[in-house]
Amino acid sequence: MDEIKEECGVFGIYHNPEAASLAYFGLHALQHRGQEGAGIATADGKDIYCFKGRGLLASVFEQGGLAGLKGGNSVGHVRYGTEGGNEIENVQPMVARAQIGSIAVVHNGQIANAGELRCELENNGSIFRGTSDSEIILHMIQRRKGPLLRKIQEACKKLDGAFSFLILTEKNLYAIRDKNGLRPLSIARLNEGYCLSSESCAFEAIGAKFLRDVRPGEVIKLSEKGMESSFYTEETQHRICAMEYIYFSRPDSNVEGLNVHTVRKKCGKIMAMKDRDGLAADIVVGVPDSSLSAAMGYSEASGLPCEMGLIKNRYVGRTFIKPTQRLRDMGVKMKLSVNVSVVAGKRVVLIDDSLVRGTTSRYIVQLLKEASAKEVHLRIASPAIIYPCFYGVDTSTQQELISYRLSSAALREYVGADSLRFLSLEDLQRACGGNCCFACFNGEYVTPLYCHGEKSK
Repeated sequence: MDEIKEECGVFGIYHNPEAASLAYFGLHALQHRGQEGAGIATADGKDIYCFKGRGLLASVFEQGGLAGLKGGNSVGHVRYGTEGGNEIENVQPMVARAQIGSIAVVHNGQIANAGELRCELENNGSIFRGTSDSEIILHMIQRRKGPLLRKIQEACKKLDGAFSFLILTEKNLYAIRDKNGLRPLSIARLNEGYCLSSESCAFEAIGAKFLRDVRPGEVIKLSEKGMESSFYTEETQHRICAMEYIYFSRPDSNVEGLNVHTVRKKCGKIMAMKDRDGLAADIVVGVPDSSLSAAMGYSEASGLPCEMGLIKNRYVGRTFIKPTQRLRDMGVKMKLSVNVSVVAGKRVVLIDDSLVRGTTSRYIVQLLKEASAKEVHLRIASPAIIYPCFYGVDTSTQQELISYRLSSAALREYVGADSLRFLSLEDLQRACGGNCCFACFNGEYVTPLYCHGEKSK
């Protein structure tokens, strides 16, 4: 399968006696953003406690890891490793203990100039345990001078790329978002304290009341004085990653003031309007789960019934590598199956959220035709991805992007669809607004790029 892998998810609690348990439930709501590792750190005013491991959140904490997490403040993380391997050294939170005290960091995104910064830090004597960008952030903060808030601000000035991260000390909690606002981060009120999350859906899970998004370039400090806001730079802009609306975020989350389900549904409606005069079909089928909202929109605008033609098995973990191709294929079929009675003999409009390497779309079209679907018309509710992402998405080279390598006609033939069409970039902008990063579609990156330690435009 060739899905774009989810971003990581970060979650924080300030001033609540159930900080560890609330972080656990908040991270459950963010589990879709990362399944390779999870962890929680807490602070009780004197020390920091941390428990983490590889795998899903429930698996990591099934042996009672929450019991040792004392204190009223916490940060947590669910991980997909876009940068760095899956070693335990790269699982977050990352805790550092120094003369100034202990700090724990959780991070979402990717530092574009990580290679350059790592070389600089190593040349100055820093020693790294893992390969994660989060460890770079820790070293950068430690090497700055002054109070911790100033150290954070000065360190952020050196970071290019996409990042939202939380820093926990023995007494305080800090939240930081990159100056372009590429990665999401929001703050909510919870009783007498506060809550921070990559997505607003996690607030609903614990009964927190959404306040606002953390602003690009903002540093929020939560302490006994309450919430204090400052900025590490005045050069800011709102350029949230468009893939948050297309794929990453849960449909019940609000990102930069827009509901994700509503944006996806609008994308589906726009596609249906473009097909109104030229496509004869019987049913609409969305690829579960992130394409279901777009399928609903397409159905409403076209008048075609939206049917459950594909079933996702939610109780199957990662298939890993099987010894034969036949067993690998069986592992994939365990995740996704066709509702044969629904699609047999039908002309199907198949809605998917994105097309990256093409293997998933090809496989799903094949499944539908094996189930006797008369026709399969593939509609992608986003533009063609023809540029790699360097901000935390696992598409690092242009050659692995099938829309870059193949023409529209060749791509339709490769996936086996009777017709194929993408949402245009202009239509996506209509759905989610123009204040997004669309670099994977148009190559207009919002930060400098770094190759082997050298900056390039």
